[in-house]
Amino acid sequence: MIPKRSSFPPGFIFGAATSAYQIEGARFGGAGTSHWDSFAATPGNTHLAQDGARACEHYLHWESDLDLMQQAGFDAYRFSTSWARVMPDGKTVNAEGLDFYDRLVDGMVARGLKPFLTFHHWDMPSALATRGGWQNREIVDRFAEFCRSVYARVGDRVETAATLNEPWCISWLSHFMGAHAPGLRDIRATGHAMHHVMLAHGTAIQALRADGARDHLGLVLNFETAHPADDSPEATAAAVRQDAIYNRWFVQAAMGQGYPAEALEGLEPHLPKGWQDDLATIATPMDWLGVNHYTRKNYAHDDGPWPHSAEVAGPLPKTQIDWEIRPEGLTEFLLRLKRDHTGDLPLYVTESGVAFADEFDDPKRIDYIAAHLRAAQAAIEQGVDLRSFFYWSLLDNYEWSLGYVPRFGLIHVDYDTMQRTPKASYHALREALSG
Repeated sequence: MIPKRSSFPPGFIFGAATSAYQIEGARFGGAGTSHWDSFAATPGNTHLAQDGARACEHYLHWESDLDLMQQAGFDAYRFSTSWARVMPDGKTVNAEGLDFYDRLVDGMVARGLKPFLTFHHWDMPSALATRGGWQNREIVDRFAEFCRSVYARVGDRVETAATLNEPWCISWLSHFMGAHAPGLRDIRATGHAMHHVMLAHGTAIQALRADGARDHLGLVLNFETAHPADDSPEATAAAVRQDAIYNRWFVQAAMGQGYPAEALEGLEPHLPKGWQDDLATIATPMDWLGVNHYTRKNYAHDDGPWPHSAEVAGPLPKTQIDWEIRPEGLTEFLLRLKRDHTGDLPLYVTESGVAFADEFDDPKRIDYIAAHLRAAQAAIEQGVDLRSFFYWSLLDNYEWSLGYVPRFGLIHVDYDTMQRTPKASYHALREALSG
């Protein structure tokens, strides 16, 4: 059974999350093309070459989608803005795009939903991508201008504002592993992207502060336990390296602790010249940290190039997309963050969710939500200042390279008719939030 609202501290925020490219429909509202459009148009990159041109047509159905959030008893909606919608050419503001987000935020406020804004959730304007995107230091100032433009329009009404969602995905997954746009497999591109994405975060925080932003600015990072696949010292070392790359690189830099040595051993030769001079900007103080948590990975030694590691399937129950389900990992990371990195900085669980093929009756999703809310409670009981839990995702949506197959939503979407149908998990969560 999902824990009741009353079992959490007063004021604890319950919400659901989405991202712009995954639900809005990139063909609407004067949006420009993004590097996700061109990535999907390249054979072999996404399931059936599917893209976000239509997605869930949230651009057209946002009012009824917000009604469903309100009816569920949620306190807040975590959403993102599309860089390609706001600035189709990467520099000129599209008034139609900003008008949409203005209406969307007004709609949240009118329904008593706190708007949790994320400026960037992965769709970069094509015009910037062709100039090198995150590899090019120019992107740092372009990103700050984008954030300032969005904040000037809606910042007076948002509860929080996060610069970036999951910089590991923006940089490593997309430039080293090649699984997301721009689909590169190049360690030098990775080094530049991993540094510039963090420099863009710090520079944007400074720019927003200079514009008078309130004390509600943060960053959303994803955390994933790295376990050795066997008892060998080599597997342990592989897991430590992956932990440094995935978990520690971004939070350490943001908290003024520098980049971890275990990641620098492979990445330092590929970082931009003078990277050390940027660390102070990257560590510009913020007001909160968002925590996204889904799964764990098991690593064995690999004789190939650095980082000398290979993923190995584990024994735990799996989701529709073969992610292991391990709720205790959420508790462990929240405690670890407080102990090693963030101290008294408020933490928010900004994403936790699961993909299952069940379309309407989804008992395994209910179990997942219950287990992860209990994991959040365990961290609170041990002294973590945790202030929210956002389920991913409100709607079934475009799941990037996996297309429209995985279903993470509390609400089923028929992609032919765009009809929304709340699942059993939606109703179970609504009941829990009423008590």
